[in-house]
Amino acid sequence: MVDRRQILTLAAAYSLAPNAQAAAPRQLHMVTAHLPPLVLENSSRPGALMEMVRELCRRLKLAPKTQFMPWRRALFLTTTMQATAIFPLTRLAEREAQFRWLAPLYEEHFGFLALRQGSFDLAHVQDMKAKRIALLRGAGQAAILSELGYHNLVEAASVDEVHRFLLGGMADAAFGERNIIRASLKSHGGGEQFDVSAPVRNTTAWLAGSLDFTEDEARAFQRAMDAMAADGSKRRILSRYGLA
Repeated sequence: MVDRRQILTLAAAYSLAPNAQAAAPRQLHMVTAHLPPLVLENSSRPGALMEMVRELCRRLKLAPKTQFMPWRRALFLTTTMQATAIFPLTRLAEREAQFRWLAPLYEEHFGFLALRQGSFDLAHVQDMKAKRIALLRGAGQAAILSELGYHNLVEAASVDEVHRFLLGGMADAAFGERNIIRASLKSHGGGEQFDVSAPVRNTTAWLAGSLDFTEDEARAFQRAMDAMAADGSKRRILSRYGLA
C-alpha cells in the first residue's frame, strides 16, 4: 500500500490561470483495461479517454504510472490501495461511496448485441429477460441489467471473450457501450453477423480515485476538466476517434 506520507495534497487554490500549479500524489497509479476505442493497449493510438486523461494529468502536472489489467482487478486495487485512480468507471448509485469521483470523461450509451440469426430479438429486448447476457466481468453493466430485470448473466474476462461466448453459443446476447461494441465488431471483421439494439441506458464514465483523494483534490481535477471542455480540447480528442 502506498504510504500516505508520500502523497502531496493538491493545491486547494488551483485555478484556471495559465501559471496555476497543483500538487498531487507523487506516485499516482492509474489502472484501466483495453476498451477500444476509448482505451487502447499496444496500439499506435492510445484511445480517446487515455488521451483525455493524459491531457488532464499534464494540466495538473502529474506523471502517473498507468497499468492495464482485468477490470475486476482494477476495481479491487482502486478500492484497496491509496493514490490509485481508475477509468473509465461508470458512476452508479451503489458505487458512490466507494470512490472519489474526480472528473467526468464520456457519456456512455448501453445496448444489446446479438447474432442476426440468433434467438435474441433486438426489437423486443423487454421480452428477452430470460436470455443469457454476456458482459465484462466486474463491469457496472451488471447493476444496470439487474435493474432492468435481466439476471441470467455470463461474465467474460475480456471483450474478445464476449465475442467467443456469442459465437460459441454460451450467451444469447451481449450488453455493452455502443461505441465499444462497434469498435469490437470492426476489429473482429464479423460485423455482418451481428445487430445492435437502440441504447437502453445512458450513463457517464468517470476518472475515479481511491478514497484517500481529498475533496480539494477532486475539485482540482474537476476544474481542469472544465477547462478542457471550455477550450475545446475535450471535443477535439473525442472527434479524433469519431466520438464527438
